[in-house]
Amino acid sequence: MRYSIQQEGYTRQQTIAVLVGSSIMLTMSMGMRQSWGLFSVPITQDLGISVADFMLAIAVQNLVWGATQPVVGAYADRFGSRWITVLGTLLYAAGIAVTMVATNTLMLVIGLGLMIGIAMSCTALMLAMAASARAVSVTNRTFILGIISAMGSIGSFIAAPLAEGLISTQGWMIAMIAFIGLCVIMLPAAFFVGSGDKAAAEIARTSTAPDANLSLRNALADASRHSGYVITAVAFFVCGLQLIFIAMHLPNYIVLCGLDPSLGAWALGTIGAFNAIGCYLLGWLGDRYPKNVVLGGVYILRSIFIVIYFLVPPTPASTLLFAAIMGILWLGIAPVVTGFITQIFGLKYVATLTGIAFFFHQIGSFIGVWGAGLIVDTLGSYDRAWQIAVLIGLIAGAAQLFASDKPASKLPEASLA
Repeated sequence: MRYSIQQEGYTRQQTIAVLVGSSIMLTMSMGMRQSWGLFSVPITQDLGISVADFMLAIAVQNLVWGATQPVVGAYADRFGSRWITVLGTLLYAAGIAVTMVATNTLMLVIGLGLMIGIAMSCTALMLAMAASARAVSVTNRTFILGIISAMGSIGSFIAAPLAEGLISTQGWMIAMIAFIGLCVIMLPAAFFVGSGDKAAAEIARTSTAPDANLSLRNALADASRHSGYVITAVAFFVCGLQLIFIAMHLPNYIVLCGLDPSLGAWALGTIGAFNAIGCYLLGWLGDRYPKNVVLGGVYILRSIFIVIYFLVPPTPASTLLFAAIMGILWLGIAPVVTGFITQIFGLKYVATLTGIAFFFHQIGSFIGVWGAGLIVDTLGSYDRAWQIAVLIGLIAGAAQLFASDKPASKLPEASLA
């Protein structure tokens, strides 16, 4: 099947620059983000803090990331992405530097939590998805966004083994320096993400699309009344809780079960590798089947496999198999959510509306990472944590299956294709 990859109004070169820049930026940004759990043991030992203290910093990171995402998204919708992504990359490196010199929980929360949290809202999934969605034609948009999302998972396959190898041989400080090096690689990519800013502004100025004259206030009002959008945002909360629980606590769970700590890095790397497959697969499914059904199915399947893994004592084989399955069901939902919201509301406020949904995702991440840390510190096991994650996952998945995917009232369905 032949189709034009670029959105009308973009040159092919601009579209490719946006997609390549977004891919590399996500590879670095999300790769580091998915690897923070590997630093839990060495940092808590060196600083003399508890697991819950370290996870508080990660929880703050996720909450700040989510809270600032709608604001960052609104700015990008109006003024473009370039300087947001560039400044976010610099802030990412600065946050790592502050984390390296931290001597207590407060400094850790400022560096690893606040600074990197803001940086993530500028360099991670939602902004990259919005910039890429604008740059490509509606034909197979969700599949192309799936390819971009896959790069974030490939980053995990790079960053997790890199971090574990350096932590075990040189110490966590050297691993942090290596992550600053990844930020250096990310900087030019962040610049190229904004290659379509002028084209997007011109399209918005001359557009006759149904959403062209829609104000932000009206868009937000429509979103608050659209049951499908509300259900998707709430279900995204559950998604964030489940994913961060696995990404941040699986390495510690493996150690508590008496397995080799290096298995945690291999598990995270396996998630990253298979997530690349999942992003392609879910992007393909999202273009061919109702997106609400794809999302609901993913949430239900995740919950089922979490039960299967945690019910029996883990082994290296079961852990890597679990990681592979979770990888397939991991970040691939991001392009489906973006496509779902674009289908309902159009492109004009896609970064803002996906940012709001992502805020719910990050509230779930905050509760998932810190709450599970409190549970394991209090009860000595993760049993109650995974049971809660499974219960709400099944409820969210069932609700998402029946979420409305009809375009907002002001946007005729035919116009959104």
